[in-house]
Amino acid sequence: MIRGLIFDINGTLIDIFTNEESDDIFRVLSNFFIYQDIFLSAQEIHDLYFAINRRQRHDSAEEFPEFDITALFDEIIAKYSRTHTKKITKKKRTVLARTAAEIFRAVSLFQLQLYPEVKKVLKKLKKKYRMAAVSDGQSVWAQAELNAVNLSDFFDPLIVSGDFGYRKPDKRLFKKALKKMGLAADEVIFIGNDLYRDVYGANLIGMKSVFFKSNQGDHDFEKARPDETIYAFEELEGAIRRLARRTKKKCKK
Repeated sequence: MIRGLIFDINGTLIDIFTNEESDDIFRVLSNFFIYQDIFLSAQEIHDLYFAINRRQRHDSAEEFPEFDITALFDEIIAKYSRTHTKKITKKKRTVLARTAAEIFRAVSLFQLQLYPEVKKVLKKLKKKYRMAAVSDGQSVWAQAELNAVNLSDFFDPLIVSGDFGYRKPDKRLFKKALKKMGLAADEVIFIGNDLYRDVYGANLIGMKSVFFKSNQGDHDFEKARPDETIYAFEELEGAIRRLARRTKKKCKK
């Protein structure tokens, strides 16, 4: 019997567009750091950002490594701060790093909106199923963006890869959600827009899946086996009903 649903967020629920190469990001951060007694040019911050990002993932022992945006900016602040900033506590420096991460995302963000019918469909599904979310990204961004589109109350738990150092299709992220939901893999359907990270990841632990072929994500991973494919979010209820019926019939045999 299907008792729970786990959703990917960006590209599945939220139609988001960001540009992390935008010159404006690093210009704004350079100006922001002036007021923290840190003097780096926009180009220097750009180079540091991508170098530390690459190093974090390269140095990771994980098969599917994720970076940590707050740790990244904390490193920059610790290394390049001058007299004033060196006096602040580690806790305050972490707050400053988190603020820098929020500024980075805010300036890189060009679109943040729900796909059509998402909230309407989720409201109906929540009456019948436990719902969680498993997302690749940074929790400093994910929670705020869910708040912005009024989806925060739909998901418990919210699992974000940046908190763990590894990303989908790592089985552990899916398992963490299942454990917190108190459900087994065969009781849950995963809904995502990426055949590799979402569908293949769900396949690896025996979870059923619905592939939402949205305007984002990997649509060509041959090893992925979605149980249903939808092309608009409003089709999700029908896909879940079909899967639930098939699961029920299988259990009766």
